[in-house]
Amino acid sequence: MNDVLITQLPPFILRSALRALVSQGKDSQGIFVDHVQRRLRASPPSFIPPAELFDSKAPKAPQFLASVRCMFSSKIAVESLPYFSYFFTCITQARLLWASESELETMLIKACGDVVQAIQALKESHPSRTEELRSKLLELQQALLTCDAYSLEKGLSRPFTRARVQVDDAYSWFFPGTLSLYYPDYQARSQISERSYLHTSAEAISYTSLGILEVPRLFNGLWQLSSPAWGSATSKQQNAALGQLLEAGLLAADMADHYGDAELVYGLFRASLPPPVANKVIAATKWCVFRPPEVEITRQFVMEAVQERSRRLGGRIELLQFHWYDYTNKDYLFILSELVKISRSHSELVSNIGLCNFDAVHTEEACLHILSEIGEVGLVSNQVQYSLVDSRPIIRLVDVCHKYQLKILTYGSLCGGFISEKWLNAEAPDIYNEALQLTPSQRKYFDMITTWASWSDFQILLQKLKSIADKYQVDLTNVATRWVLDRPAVAAVIVGTRLGVSEHVESNLKVFSLKLDNIDTNSLDELVLKGAAKVYETLGDCGNEYR
Repeated sequence: MNDVLITQLPPFILRSALRALVSQGKDSQGIFVDHVQRRLRASPPSFIPPAELFDSKAPKAPQFLASVRCMFSSKIAVESLPYFSYFFTCITQARLLWASESELETMLIKACGDVVQAIQALKESHPSRTEELRSKLLELQQALLTCDAYSLEKGLSRPFTRARVQVDDAYSWFFPGTLSLYYPDYQARSQISERSYLHTSAEAISYTSLGILEVPRLFNGLWQLSSPAWGSATSKQQNAALGQLLEAGLLAADMADHYGDAELVYGLFRASLPPPVANKVIAATKWCVFRPPEVEITRQFVMEAVQERSRRLGGRIELLQFHWYDYTNKDYLFILSELVKISRSHSELVSNIGLCNFDAVHTEEACLHILSEIGEVGLVSNQVQYSLVDSRPIIRLVDVCHKYQLKILTYGSLCGGFISEKWLNAEAPDIYNEALQLTPSQRKYFDMITTWASWSDFQILLQKLKSIADKYQVDLTNVATRWVLDRPAVAAVIVGTRLGVSEHVESNLKVFSLKLDNIDTNSLDELVLKGAAKVYETLGDCGNEYR
């Protein structure tokens, strides 16, 4: 009967069922990916002629790109590179012309976003650094450069910069010290002047100390660059969005080494700023170790990791946050000690060290170890999930942070967008329903909501937030953010931004003028804090869900 069911199900239900199966864990995901790899290698996509790819009536480019996405998404990243080279070569062969905001331009922007993700998948697959890989990267570099020159010649928009930067960076990473194509025109200087920045950033924005830094209490989160599910934008659009955030006074950004090209995007933006402004910008990134390192853990290993992130950012890392995959492997204690030492001896590379998704027990273990090694704690922060529906930090972590003077940086405070007026009085979503177009974050945070309580309880929370928001004439999201900011030990909330796709700068700024009275705070506490123990018992302490 299973075969009948599979053959008769509508495609959208079949995809929903697959998502549900894959979400059950690494074993089911591995079976799925292995099967897709075998099928794609047995029957690879065809190289469609340029005239058919970009046929004005029935273009096959979307189908072609979909096939290539399947390749790098199933970890066949090396094999996907020639397909991208071919696609971009066909653009000039077909003498394509595109208008701003046209369907064709949108497709090209998405294709360049696909290159960013393919290169990230390539790096994560750890291929051998062979001459074949070098040749494929150079071929893709050349195809992108030719496209960019063509678009400049024809007076067209230039959507290729993001892909060019990512490919060039990958070449430098895989083959350091070798010659590659050089792009001197990644971007023009920013239009932000020192005067405009100093004027606009003087608005009432709250700051707090974080190590040697003074940081705004809202960080711009760039994790959406880790997946095209949040949309794609050009480098020009991304820089304009970053400029708008900076002019609003939101000068700190949080990113990671695995968030696609986030470090490159932010590094090039910072480099475009006038020095007095660039020196005030705060880059917080991460070094995330998700599996056992394949080399000996030495001071040089740690130094090279710092240098790599500094290279991608084009300068100093104001805050480097460290994530470790397995607490039973105590190498992380040595690494953290070395990171703190490097922040003291090489402040031009990194000035502050923090943790990412560490629980209370191992946060304290790390603090005690570093204290015994160098005579000071040296850590300034721990980034963890913290929201109205996940208040696990109050159980143990807050006390540890107070004891060792660490601050908490929070993510997930709006539950991937579920804590918003859009979901007020809405039915519980089928998270695998394609029509809803939920993001990966929303699938994750829906599970968090239902771990905390029921969807009906969540609706009661949204109604309470709406009532308080109306009282202060702010947005529902501002109340949720303010509640987190008012929690003990919290330094800042990281708010996600889809650079060049959608921003909520004006709304987010309202949180700084909002002051909740005791009645409001207590009413929210009564609704949500009783669920903290349940979340803690189900998932474990902060960050346990990532191990």
